[in-house]
Amino acid sequence: MGDEADMRSQAIELRDVHRRFASGGAAVAALDGVTLALPRGTFTAVMGPSGSGKSTLLHCAAGLDRPTSGSVRLGETELTALSERRLTLLRRERVGFVFQAFNLLPSLTAAQNTALPLRLARRRVPRARVLEALREVGLADRAGHRPSQLSGGQQQRVALARALITRPEVLFADEPTGALDSRTGHQILTLLRTLVDTGSTTIVMVTHDPTAASYADRVVFLVDGRVHGELSGGSAREIAGRMAGWETKAPSKTTRLSEATPC
Repeated sequence: MGDEADMRSQAIELRDVHRRFASGGAAVAALDGVTLALPRGTFTAVMGPSGSGKSTLLHCAAGLDRPTSGSVRLGETELTALSERRLTLLRRERVGFVFQAFNLLPSLTAAQNTALPLRLARRRVPRARVLEALREVGLADRAGHRPSQLSGGQQQRVALARALITRPEVLFADEPTGALDSRTGHQILTLLRTLVDTGSTTIVMVTHDPTAASYADRVVFLVDGRVHGELSGGSAREIAGRMAGWETKAPSKTTRLSEATPC
């Protein structure tokens, strides 16, 4: 009974997750036995040196990629057991994505870009719901503007509204402020923080920026595809201190294919 209650309290749970990629005659271990639980209604930042497996972890947790072995659960749903079709439906209905590159369609207005996930799912798109999503990110007055008529920060907020329109269980963000100036990045991060504090949204964010990570409740550090500790409520300086030196210390993640779990 206790295990079931604990399972229901987790938005995402990874158990002994490995992800290996074939590269020539070797296997690159992007994730090497990651076990991690992310509670509902929390904001988690994932950090680590270049090549540490941050984006791979996010992609496996979101059902965008399949692990070589291990378990990934979204709520009570085991993702590794789903077919590609069911994974697609799950991502469409239960998960939201925000990426560094906005990924807005230039020919569509802010309102049309926001409504796109519902249209792709062939669901009814009430205009009031679209405007509500844009209002939530402070852009209700820009509903008729195309991306070229919006600033970078405004485009990222449209991308966020698009991610929220389906009311996802978990919002995944991969370097969401990487293409923004510091002032605009602060606005986006404040908005993400507000979504967690007032709406019980669960957010998982990959970032290389200690300042961005300081907005999270918890920072999980990855080194060489493995969890290398975590920090709760840390300042940007404390987070940067934990990161110092890792870029030069990360060991090789390459093994011969004959020594590795099949990719």
